[in-house]
Formats: sequence, structure tokens, C-alpha cells
Amino acid sequence: MIQPIDIFVHAWLVIAVLSAAYVAWDQFTGNPEPAVMNGSFVLVTLEMGPIGMLLYVMADKEPMPGGHEDFVKPLWKQGVGSTVHCVAGDATGILVAAVITAMVGFPMWIDLIVEYTAGFLLGLLIFQALFMRKTMGGSYTENVRRSFLPELISMNCMMAGMAPVMVYLMMGRDMRAMWPGEPMFWMVMSLGIVAGFVIAYPVNVWMVSRGMKHGLMTERGNSMPVKTHESKSSHVGQDKPSSGATGGMAGMDHGDVRIAKAAAASAGPLGGGTSVQKNSETTAKVPGDKMRSAEPGGGHRMHTDVTRPQLVAVTVFSLLMLIAGMTLPAAFFNLRLTAEEVGGAIMPPGMIMTQETPAAAMLDMAAVDPRDATASYGLEQAGAQVLAPHLEGGVKVFNLETSVIRWQILPTVFVNAYAFNGQVPGPTLRFRQGDRVRINVINRLPETTTVHWHGLILPNVMDGPANVTQAPIANGNMYRYEFTAVQSGTYFYHSHDHVDRQQALGLYGALIIDPANLGDELTADHEYTLQLQEWLVRDGLTYPAMPMEGGLPNYFTINGRAYPATDTIKMKVGETLKVRFIGSNSGFIHPMHIHGGPFVVVARDGETLATSDRFKADTLTSAQDNAMT
Repeated sequence: MIQPIDIFVHAWLVIAVLSAAYVAWDQFTGNPEPAVMNGSFVLVTLEMGPIGMLLYVMADKEPMPGGHEDFVKPLWKQGVGSTVHCVAGDATGILVAAVITAMVGFPMWIDLIVEYTAGFLLGLLIFQALFMRKTMGGSYTENVRRSFLPELISMNCMMAGMAPVMVYLMMGRDMRAMWPGEPMFWMVMSLGIVAGFVIAYPVNVWMVSRGMKHGLMTERGNSMPVKTHESKSSHVGQDKPSSGATGGMAGMDHGDVRIAKAAAASAGPLGGGTSVQKNSETTAKVPGDKMRSAEPGGGHRMHTDVTRPQLVAVTVFSLLMLIAGMTLPAAFFNLRLTAEEVGGAIMPPGMIMTQETPAAAMLDMAAVDPRDATASYGLEQAGAQVLAPHLEGGVKVFNLETSVIRWQILPTVFVNAYAFNGQVPGPTLRFRQGDRVRINVINRLPETTTVHWHGLILPNVMDGPANVTQAPIANGNMYRYEFTAVQSGTYFYHSHDHVDRQQALGLYGALIIDPANLGDELTADHEYTLQLQEWLVRDGLTYPAMPMEGGLPNYFTINGRAYPATDTIKMKVGETLKVRFIGSNSGFIHPMHIHGGPFVVVARDGETLATSDRFKADTLTSAQDNAMT
């Protein structure tokens, strides 16, 4: 759990599984619904969590033995049953498609189209025509034809509500929701399904009331009690099967969408012990009794009184809703992105992203994943420690290893940093002009990297810019840099692959080359190297600080510590102090001042100033990638 929202996400998913388990147990052990409807409620509860369980308890769970028929009669409950079955088939198809498209690497706009197609086809061809064939009678092809328009209208409304919610939550700040391996993905899909249910519910109520779709049903076995009751009319105000009416009728989506001026009801074939409401009475079928269907094929068909203009208007309106839901997100998000490109990225608060923002920019600005950290270091661990080399045939060899660490900058503040050898700043490399130097860099970051030796004159292949002078160093690989130091002075090294990101997260260090002639050294009683950096920390996540909206820092550090955890330099009156200022920060300018009086600037950017060129200063501007002494 790397964000506060993750607590809610995990809790929701656990509750969803427990809710589905309860609904499954109650449906299949005591509720007089056909098995296929039982399965629909279980699927919907798994997909909608406690909301699905609430719908089941309030609309379908038999309150007392023999009371299911009366309990499910209200139209709003019939609408719940119709929408539940719609969601069970459509949402399952959408979920399967979402997982496959994310893993294959389809962009989001194709993802939405594939999800809609998969949801519609699974709902129509499997949940409707196939699962209801025995109950409805007739051929599979006939059932596909009857179910087509009701399923189309339901699916259009559902996707109209689901698509914007999915896109907004998946492609907003926390893009972990784009990848199926993250719990956030399933949470967002669940919320999208809830939104789809809400939008699809009113039109399902209307279709049930007009005889285009079925709602909740009652099916009882031989041993189940039957409650006899009377009612003046059916739940839709017509002489047709009502809420507790049909044997073998799961709350499936059907409709013989024929235009008729009056609706006529017919009872379907019944099994033993099935209760049926016909006109104003409920009868229990006894073994051996046979009731023939009024429909050819022995099935139950609904007849609708909806007019053609009504049907056209509702269908067109549902299509307009679908088009709006599928296309409006493109005005705010880059739907060309894929889960493979940005899945897992978490953007900083306030970062402005548009439909033109590329994946590479998002990844450079994204938070460090705390789960990548391999070690944690407190205030007792200092950065910029001098790294002692070892000799190999007269060559001074240094070993640098990059990794993600948890680094403390204040007693109560940690950052997730990219580090060399577990330090921020990285180890100080110090050698002498004329030395032959070899630096072995091993990469343990979750991304590629390189190292640039800022300001040094060396062979081009050793300079470090990724994809310019060398191929980036992949995770687990090593690159050997080797050169002869021909200069002296104060320099620094830093990442040169995704430099705005990696340098801003701590991948830099001091590089001090002492002059070959000892007489050219600028001596002092004390020496201190000062490296600057900015950090952006929000809600426990660390983002690379950048001079842009949403990327501005909220912590500043000197040698990896923020005040008052910064170093103290102790010296006596009359002693001299040599301070090396290194602008290791990634894009900000800092005026640097030492209290107590002016100082003399003796070197800039690796060049020692002639005595006549040295000057006193009260404040120096330390900018990106410069060094002063």
C-alpha cells in the first residue's frame, strides 16, 4: 500500500469477495430464483461489491418462506433484476476485454471499443440467447433476434456511464489503475460498473414496464413452499407474467420486440413444483400435471406494447449517450496511451496533463514506486562520502552501483531516491590529474541509466549521454568508463539518461581532481563540498522536482539533508575554509551566501582563476550544472 487510497481499495476488494460469497450461499441454498439469475447476482456482487449485496437483499432476497412472489412484485425491483442481468453479462465481457487489451498493449481508445464489443456480444450471445434458450423456447437464432434491441439499449447506457469513469480514474493522476496486476485496476473497474448500472437502470425499468424485458422471477422445487395469493393485476399493469410469475424464468433480458397495441401473456413450460402467477391467482403445479405454452416451441415470449417511435427514440438516445461517454474523455486525456506505456505511473498533484502529453513525459514526472526501494537509510548515514579506489595494473578503479533507496532528509521526512552506492549525494570520487581512472557502473534501477562526467575532456564513447555516445545501461548490466584525467578542479558526475528525472531524484556526486603540480593546489585549513538539490514529496510519494506547474519542490537539501538536519562546519578564528559549490540541482537557481562576511571566489567550472581575476563576493548564484570554489 503506497497511497492512503490503497487502504480503501484493499478493503473494498475484500468486502466484494465476502459479499459475493454471502450472496452465492444465500441464492443457491434458499432463494427461489432460477439458477441463471442466482449466478447473475453473484457476478454483479463480485463486480460491484457491497452495492451488489445491497441490491440483492433489498430487491430479491426472500424475506420469509413463501414470500418471494409478493416481495419482488414492485416495478423498481423488477428493474433491478433486469439491470442485474444486463450488468452480469456485459460487465463480465468488459472486464475480460480490459485485461486482455491491457496485456496486449492496445491504446485506450481501442480498448474502449473492444470492451464495448466484448460486453455486448457476451451479453447477447451467451447470457441472453444461450443461457435463456431452454426457458424461452424457440431456436438460438430466434432468441438472438428477440434480445438484440433490448440488449443494445442496455449496453449503450451501461457503457455510457462506465467509459468516462474508467478513463478519468485510470488516466488521471494514479495510472496504476491501467494495469490488471494492480488492485487499483479492479477498484476502478468496480466503480465504473456501478456507474454503468446507475445509468442503465432507468431504461431497464422502462423496458420491463413495456414488456420488452423480464425482471425478477420465482422458481420453486418440489420441496419448496408455495405461497398462494391474489392480486388484481400484474406488476406492469397488464395481463402478462409478473414478478413472481414464471417458472424457469431467470431475470434474463428478452423481448420479442414486436409492435403491438395490446400485450397478451402466456405461461411457459413448467417443471415440477414451480409456482406460477396467472391473471390473479397463484397455482402450484403438481407432479404429472402438464401445462402447455401458448407459444410455439414450448417457450415463454414477452409481448410489448411499445410503439415504433418510442423504440426508435430510446434506441437513438442510448446511442447518443454511448457516443458522448466514449468520445468526451478524448478532450481531456491522451487516449493513444497504453497500459504498457504508463501503467503504474502516479503523477504529482497539480500536474497539468492534456490529450497531447506523451507517455515519456509522464514517466519522467511520475513518482518513485516505494516498492522498488531496496534499502532504507536514516540520518546517521551521510552522503557524498569519499570513495577509495583500488588499483588494477596502475589504474584507479571505482565501483558505482545505482539503486532505489529510502533516504531520510529530516527527522520526520523520508524521500524515495535514486542513489549511487546507497548515498545521496553519491560518493565523492577524488583522484589526481594524470591518473588513469576506470569506473564500473552497475545499474539496479527499474529503468535504464548512464553516467556523464560533467565538464571533463575524455573519449567520446566515455562521455555518457544515452543513445548518443552509448547505449543505456539496462537493469542488472554494467558499463565500464575509463579515461585519463587531463584536467584538475571541481566537477561532478550525474545520470545522463532521463536526466531531468534521475538527477532530480539523487543520481549525482562530486568529482574532485587535484592538480598534478602540488604547488598549484589552493590550500585551506578546512574544506567542504556543498551540493544542492530540490525534492517534491506529497502523501509519502517522491516526485522529481521540476520548474513547472505541479513539479515545484517543497524541500531543499544541502548534501542530502534539509535544514536543520544540515551539517555544521566548526572552525576557529583565523582559519581558512575552502567551500566548493556544485549546482547538482536539476533546474533551479539558488543564491548562496555564507554568513559572517564576504568570501573570495578562486575558481569557476573547473578553472582556477588567476590571482588578478579573483574577487570578493557576498552572494553567489549556484545554477544547474556549474561549480565554484
